[in-house]
Amino acid sequence: MAKTDVVLVGAGIMSATLGAILRQVQPDWSITTFERLDAAAAESSDPWNNAGTGHSALCELNYTPVKGDGVDISKAVTVNEQFQVSRQFWAYAVDNGILTDPKEFINPIPHVSFVHGADNVKYLRARYDALADHPLFAGMEYSESEEFFSERLPLMAKGRDFSEPVALNWTESGTDVDFGALTKQLLGYVGASGGQVFFGHEVRNLTKQADGSWLVKVRNLRTGAKKTVNAKFVFIGAGGGALHLLQKSGIKEAKGFGGFPVSGQFLRCTNPELIAQHRAKVYGKAAVGAPPMSVPHLDTRVIGGQEGLLFGPYAGWSPKFLKNGKVTDLPGSVKPNNLTSMLGVGITELGLTKYLIGELMQTPFDRIQTLREFVPRATGGDWELITAGQRVQVIRRKGAGGVLEFGTAVVNAQDGTVAGLLGASPGASTAVPAMLDVLQRCFPREFETWKPKLEQMVPSLGVQLSDNPDLFQQVWDWSNRSLLLGGDDTAAPAAERVVESASA
Repeated sequence: MAKTDVVLVGAGIMSATLGAILRQVQPDWSITTFERLDAAAAESSDPWNNAGTGHSALCELNYTPVKGDGVDISKAVTVNEQFQVSRQFWAYAVDNGILTDPKEFINPIPHVSFVHGADNVKYLRARYDALADHPLFAGMEYSESEEFFSERLPLMAKGRDFSEPVALNWTESGTDVDFGALTKQLLGYVGASGGQVFFGHEVRNLTKQADGSWLVKVRNLRTGAKKTVNAKFVFIGAGGGALHLLQKSGIKEAKGFGGFPVSGQFLRCTNPELIAQHRAKVYGKAAVGAPPMSVPHLDTRVIGGQEGLLFGPYAGWSPKFLKNGKVTDLPGSVKPNNLTSMLGVGITELGLTKYLIGELMQTPFDRIQTLREFVPRATGGDWELITAGQRVQVIRRKGAGGVLEFGTAVVNAQDGTVAGLLGASPGASTAVPAMLDVLQRCFPREFETWKPKLEQMVPSLGVQLSDNPDLFQQVWDWSNRSLLLGGDDTAAPAAERVVESASA
């Protein structure tokens, strides 16, 4: 029987990130990755299966809800803080040869919030007022000007009736992230530094041993051959497939959790002339009654060095937990310990059910009409419908029922020998803080030993950048330089100097 220190289930951004961090802090540990598909980042991490926004709450209005008489920015600040952690690790990885060409996975693209109608304009102004003086949102612009709109967003301005009030929050320092390319670079490093990566291999079961290790049962999907691997630690980064494996592990911490699958569709532009007229990620407001994940956005994407344009999402539904999953995924996830959670959500989320039914009934004409809120002169011949990744929203036990969550959740055994990640947005953009959370939960003693190395990777580790604007400026300048995102290169300090500043 083969033995390994770490098994990573799934070859997406989460497993690749965790593998790369572990290789840095504990280079003597053996790492084995199993992926059921034939390539890395072929599910949710694939660049056309997500918006690649580099979620930092610069433009996503669902992170700044109205609360009382004002706008609550607490969630936006949290998401931005998390993204800054990811940026720092990527910069360190480029500086130290873990990642090669940053232009392959991250590029500067403005992030923009867009609203129309008097009430929404009032809200966006209040949002700007709440964020503009915050150090993490410095440089944000606000405008209700037709001239500003037309100059910055020509594709969205043509044919627009400006007699209706419009407003924009514009942040020049946003990014587009190709998480597929990033995943492949990270996983390539894990493999090149001694790790083993097996594609076309599906993890079928996990069994806890008396010594605390796990027997990981794997099937080669090409040949049908089966094997068992003994692992000291298992991370389940299998996207929608994580829930089933957590359930099979039998850990008590996974009891009560369920999942609600929602598929996404986008319109992808096929007209190069239109693509050239728009260079921004523009987020609007979700329709009344729609869930946070349905926020409409018109996104510039940079994939393989080429700019593209997509609009969406349009929600679909399938009982599959993965894009390449099985129709039995949802019914197979219903267990006695999560039945009340799932039934409770079925009762309390009738609005979501109604929304999904409406989305499923949309015709191609209906989708273009929705697009015309952003691109008034849109025609069907310039856009094609693509199916994006499958998302499984977390259902968590609450009281006698359950609650549907739209974020991410780390679930780990108390002894730290197994952990998994459930949920979706902001997902990939917060992969680094999520994996640092996994390490702290599962390896508390080792984490203290690893801290000096981790602080080299993430100079702001354990520090709120919101409360330390000078440190934020240092790590921002450094990551801009290392990731080739522009800015004042001469003022950018080395990572070691940033670490010294953070610990001073």
